[in-house]
Amino acid sequence: MIVGSCLCKTVTFEISGEFNQFFLCHCSRCQKGTGTAHAANLFSTTAVINWSSGQEKVKTYRVPETQHSRSFCSVCGSAVPNMQMGGELLVVPAGSLDSDISRRPNAHICMSSRATWDRDLVAIPKVDHLP
Repeated sequence: MIVGSCLCKTVTFEISGEFNQFFLCHCSRCQKGTGTAHAANLFSTTAVINWSSGQEKVKTYRVPETQHSRSFCSVCGSAVPNMQMGGELLVVPAGSLDSDISRRPNAHICMSSRATWDRDLVAIPKVDHLP
């Protein structure tokens, strides 16, 4: 069982089952939706989500005339899981998980759309606390 929540803990959930894929998506929609360089999402066609609390606070936005959607807590705005492809695909933002997972990302995708500042980041200093 994998557990997760939003930032304010209003929305909590449990996921049972396996993830099929884990992608870091650099498309412009994911950049806008996350406010950062990429989205980190786990995908499953077989896992089942159980909303422990706050399901009524989950809102979903779908970009018109596309398959792109994202769900979020209407209290704190944190990304939370959503169902896509007519309920056939569970998409789970990796950052919404409270449980540790051993799965590593399969790939960076949509690299042709990545932000211009998202280059050679390995050379940037790494700091363990606020500077």
